[in-house]
Amino acid sequence: MGQLTTHVLDTARGRPAAGLALSLWRIAPSGERVLLTTTRTNADGRTSVPLLAGDAFTAGTYELVFEVGDYFAGHPDVSQPPFLDQVPVRFTVADPAAHYHVPLLVSPWSYVTYRGS
Repeated sequence: MGQLTTHVLDTARGRPAAGLALSLWRIAPSGERVLLTTTRTNADGRTSVPLLAGDAFTAGTYELVFEVGDYFAGHPDVSQPPFLDQVPVRFTVADPAAHYHVPLLVSPWSYVTYRGS
């Protein structure tokens, strides 16, 4: 069964980004964004359940929006307001029977993402 998962790591502190808010959007062929879910990462920097799975996980274009500005706001070693705010990651699911894992490695000044396993 296919599913979509994520994991956020705070590379500046070398630990999971617990409590980071994120939203998942489906991008319609017209370009319209349709909100599917909002959630927060748990203590391990992951969501407690897959973002999408089973019949809800279909081929198409999606966008994860990570609220990294809110996550880093108030940290004493980060300029205020933080350099990064929302980090959007737009990607395409070609095979909804596969596992798509979209991790985000983030610091207050940079980020990296990739298709993980």
